[in-house]
Amino acid sequence: MEFQFTIIVPVYNEIESLPRLFEYLQAYLKSASLKSCVLLVDDGSGDGSASAIEKFCIDHEDFNCLLFDKNYGKGAALKAAFDYTKTPLLGYLDADLQTHPEDFELLLPFINDFGLVTGWRKNRKDTLVKRISSKTGNAVRIFFTHDNIHDTGCPLKIMHTEYAKKIPMFKGLQRFLPAMILLQQKEIKEVVINHYPRIEGKSKYNFKNRFLGPLIDCFAYVWIKKSYIDYSIKAKHE
Repeated sequence: MEFQFTIIVPVYNEIESLPRLFEYLQAYLKSASLKSCVLLVDDGSGDGSASAIEKFCIDHEDFNCLLFDKNYGKGAALKAAFDYTKTPLLGYLDADLQTHPEDFELLLPFINDFGLVTGWRKNRKDTLVKRISSKTGNAVRIFFTHDNIHDTGCPLKIMHTEYAKKIPMFKGLQRFLPAMILLQQKEIKEVVINHYPRIEGKSKYNFKNRFLGPLIDCFAYVWIKKSYIDYSIKAKHE
């Protein structure tokens, strides 16, 4: 059977999290409602993550990987994965396992009726500083994008691959996935999911890159929104 769903996992210096990540992903692939595979994207890790990922993928046929030559950022990792994906549906999961792959099953029932289905970490298990900075950054994005999503940055999403491939490359695009789907005149849906504390490794985010960086990226989004052209092909002859 051909794969129907690709789970994309960007990785940057998560060597401590990888054993549990591999375990959780393998368990989900056995129970998933769609025939699924995993695409791990190492974003120039310097802690041995790339080697561990490559070795694991060689030994497991339903796991594939892209290994960057240096750190380009999560947006670049996602865009590369979107372009590489062959399945009709794709999902996005962070390597820190603060969201779990089995919760894709909470989103999948809605994907036929929406361009994107995203999780909502309604009961977050983060530090107070992280919750405040994330909430502030989310409010700024809503002001610019009008996507009215409670949790734009939630790292558990499902999209139709054809829509994901139309998203242009720009810094911080992971913060604007719902907005970019809305630009294609597709509807989006938010579903409450579970959220878990980080067990291994360290968060890569702080107030500066959760608020100041996203604020600057919002201006890039405004330019893209004005310039974005969507199209549909009426007929094709090959």
